[in-house]
Amino acid sequence: MQQRLFSFYQRLILQRPLVTLLATLLILAGFASHIPNFKLDASADSLVLEGDKDLEFFREINKRYGADDYLVVTYTPEQDLLSDAVLAQLDALQSDLAQLPKITSVVSILDVPLLQSPPVTLEDVANDKGIMNLRMPELDRELARKELTTSPVYKSLLTSLDTKTTALQVNIQRDEQYFKLLNARDDLRALSHRPGFTQAQQLQLQQAEQAFRDYAVSFNKQQAEMVNSVRQVLDRYRGNAQLFLGGVPMIAVDMIDFVKSDLVVFGSGIMLFIIFVMAVIFKRPSWVIVPLATCLATVVFMMGLITWLDWRMTVISSNFVALLLIITLSITIHLIVRYREVLHAYPDDSQAQLVAKTTQFMAKPCLYTTLTTNVAFASLVVSGIRPVIDFGWMMTVGVSTALVLSFVLLPSIMLLMKKPALSAAKSDEDTHDAAMTLWFAKLTEHHKNKVLIAALLLAGLSAWGVSLLKVENRFIDYFKESTEIYQGMELIDEQLGGTIPLEIIIDAEASGPVFASTEQPASGADDAAAVDDFADDFEDDFFADDVSFADDDTANAGPSSIWFTRTGLARIEQVHDYIDSLPETGKVMSLATTGKMLEQLSPGYDNIQLALIQKKLPEDIHSLLLAPYLDEEIDQARISIRVKETSRSLQRDELMKQIKSHLVNELGFAEDNVRLSGMLVLYNNMLQSLFRSQILTLGAVFLGIMLMFVVLFRSFKMALLAITPNLLAATLVLGGMGLIGIPLDIMTVTIAAITIGIGVDDTIHYVHRFKDEFEKDRNYIATMYRCHASTGQAMYYTSVTIVLGFSILALSNFKPSIYFGLLTASAMFAALMGALLLLPQLIIAFKPLGKEGQ
Repeated sequence: MQQRLFSFYQRLILQRPLVTLLATLLILAGFASHIPNFKLDASADSLVLEGDKDLEFFREINKRYGADDYLVVTYTPEQDLLSDAVLAQLDALQSDLAQLPKITSVVSILDVPLLQSPPVTLEDVANDKGIMNLRMPELDRELARKELTTSPVYKSLLTSLDTKTTALQVNIQRDEQYFKLLNARDDLRALSHRPGFTQAQQLQLQQAEQAFRDYAVSFNKQQAEMVNSVRQVLDRYRGNAQLFLGGVPMIAVDMIDFVKSDLVVFGSGIMLFIIFVMAVIFKRPSWVIVPLATCLATVVFMMGLITWLDWRMTVISSNFVALLLIITLSITIHLIVRYREVLHAYPDDSQAQLVAKTTQFMAKPCLYTTLTTNVAFASLVVSGIRPVIDFGWMMTVGVSTALVLSFVLLPSIMLLMKKPALSAAKSDEDTHDAAMTLWFAKLTEHHKNKVLIAALLLAGLSAWGVSLLKVENRFIDYFKESTEIYQGMELIDEQLGGTIPLEIIIDAEASGPVFASTEQPASGADDAAAVDDFADDFEDDFFADDVSFADDDTANAGPSSIWFTRTGLARIEQVHDYIDSLPETGKVMSLATTGKMLEQLSPGYDNIQLALIQKKLPEDIHSLLLAPYLDEEIDQARISIRVKETSRSLQRDELMKQIKSHLVNELGFAEDNVRLSGMLVLYNNMLQSLFRSQILTLGAVFLGIMLMFVVLFRSFKMALLAITPNLLAATLVLGGMGLIGIPLDIMTVTIAAITIGIGVDDTIHYVHRFKDEFEKDRNYIATMYRCHASTGQAMYYTSVTIVLGFSILALSNFKPSIYFGLLTASAMFAALMGALLLLPQLIIAFKPLGKEGQ
C-alpha cells in the first residue's frame, strides 16, 4: 500500500517538477488575489464564551436601558480646571468633538445641571427653574467645585476628587443597521438551542450570520475612522493638558491594530530570522532559498484561503503566521538534513534518486508529525471560546497545507537544481555540527540516574505549580504601560470611578414586596421601619379624588413602580451602599443616587412628592437620574457599577458570588429576582471556562496522540515512553505559569496543546529513526549516538529556530502575545531537552524494542 502511494506520488510530482512548480505557483496566485480582502475582528464576541446565556441577557438589558457606545476623553489641564481659560479650552474641545461625523453629542461638566450651586428646591426642579450649569456666568464656581466633588451623581464620575481631571463622554451615533442585523442573528441563535429548530430556520441563521459578518466589516472601518478623527482633534489640545482616550470602541480599534502589527512585524521578523538561521546552519544559498520559498508559499496559500472562507483573525490567531512559518520550516529542515545524509550515503545516485529516497524515507514520520500536531490544534475546538475554536481550525488546515507544500514545492525546486558536489556538501558539514547533540548523548549515557531523578523532581515541581494556576487577571495587564489603553484605563480607574461595567438587575415580586423573606435585614432601625410599613404604604390611596395638585396631569397618577417610593428607594439604597463599600468597586449609580439627590433638595420627601417628581421631572434630568436605573413597565431596577480593573485584589468570580450572596442571604431579596450582568460577567464566564477548556484540550490531545503512537510504533510501551517527555514539557510550562503567577487566559490556554502538538514532532522523528537504526546492530547505546548525530541535528536546528523565533514576540504591545511567545519558546526548549535526554534514557532503560543482540 505504502509503495503504491509513493509510486503515485512519484508519477504525479517527482517526474514532472516543472509542471508541478508552475501549477503550484498558479494556485498560489489565485489564493493570493484574495489577500487584499483579508479581515480582522476585535469585537466583544471575541472575548466571550460561545453560547453564553448571560450574553443574551446582557444584550436584552442593553436594549431595554438604551446603552449605546461611547468614548471617554480624560482631560487634565495644567491650570485650575474651573478657571476661565481652561473652561474656554474645554468648550472648544467639546465643540470640535461634537462636529465630527458619527458623534451625536458630547457631555462635559459644562452642561450638566448643577442643583447645589446655589441650592434649588424640589419645586424648582419639577418646574425646570433655577437650574444652573458652568456655562452661566452668574454661577458660583466654588459651590460648583464642591458639588462636583460631593454630589452623589457627579463625584468621581465627571471629575476627580481633587478637581484636577475631568472626563468628556463622546456619544457615538447608533448604527441601527448593525444592531438590526445583530439582534436578528442573536434571536435565531437563541432559537437554535430550543427544540423544534427547523432546517429552514437553520438556513435563515446561516444567512443572518453572513449578513452580520459582511456588515461588520464596514462597521469596523467606520469605527476606526471615527476613533482616528477623535484622536486628531485631541492632538490639537495636548499642548496645555494631558488627554487620554478610552472606551470599548477605542480598545477594539487598537486591538485590531495590534493584530495587524503582530501579523506584519512578527511575520516579517521571523522570515528574516529564518534566513539568518538557515544561512548559519547550512551555509549554502540554495538551502536558504528553498525553505524560504516553501514557508512563504504556505503563508500565502493560507492567508488567501482564510480570506476566501471569510475566517476572521482575532487577537488569539494573531500568531497564526508565526506558527505556520515555524512549523513549515521544521518540515523543510528535516527534509534537507535527510537529503544531505542520503547524498553522503549514495554519492553516485542522480538528483532524482536522491530526492526520491529522501521523500520516501521522510513521508511516514512527517505525515505522523502533521497528524499529531493537527490532533493538538483540533483539540482547541472543545474550548467553547469562538476565537480559540477558529484558531484551532485555522492551524489544523495550515499544518496540513505545510506538509503538502513541503512535499510538493521543495522536491520540485530541488529536482530543478543541480546536484551539489560531494566536496561542497562535505564542507557544509563540519565535524563540529553534531558536537552539541552528541554531548547530549554522552550526558544520557553517563548520567542516566541523574537524568531520571531530575525528570521526577521537575514533574513534582510542575504538579505543584499546576495546582497554583489561576484564571483571574487584570485586563489592563494585556497591554504595555506605554499604550494609551493602559494609561487611560489606569487614570479612569484611579480618578474617575473605575472602568469595567457590572450591573445588578432586580425585579419586583408579583405579590408586591421587594424582598423574599418576612424577616427584616439588619440594616438600621429606620430602614427596617420603612420595610415594615411597605405593605401599608401601598394600601393607602395617595391619589384620592380629594387630593388636588397644581397640574391636573398628576391628579389621578399613581406610583407606577414600587421602586420609586420611600420604601423602594430605601431597599435600593441598602444594595447601593453595600456595593459602594467594597474595595473593588468604583462609581455606583442607581435609584439610590436619585434618592440622595432628592433628599438634598427636599429633606423628608414623601410618596406623593415622588409621584409628582416622576411625572414632572424635566427630560434632561429624567434621562440622567431615572431612565438608566428604572424600567417602570416591568418594575425592574438597575444598579450600575464600575469595577476597578487595576485593583490588585480583584477576584471577579468571588466578587460576584459575594454580591449575589449578600443580596439574597443578608438583604432578603428573592434569588430568582436578582441577576448580574455586564461585560464583567461575560469576561468572567470566559475566564472560568479556561480550566475546563485546559483539561478537555489536554485530555483530547493525550488520547489522540497516544492512539496514533500505538498505530505508528505498533507498541503501547513505546507509545507511552514517547509521549512522556512531551507531557512533562507541557506540565513544566503550566507549572511554571502557576509558580510565577501568570494566569491562564484566552491565549496561554492554547500553549499546553501546542507544546505537545509541536514538541511531539521531535519525538516521532527520533523514535522512527531509532527503530530504523536499531535493526543494524541491536545496540541501544550505539543506536542513540547515531540518532543524535543524524536526526538529532534536525531536531536541534528546528527547536532552536522555534525558541528564538517565538522570542521575537516579546516585542509585541499585546501582553498575551508576549506570554505566548516566551512560554511557547520555553515549552519547545523543554520538549527538546526531553527528546534528547529523557526519551533516549527511557528507551534504554525499558528496552521497548526487545533485548540487545537478538
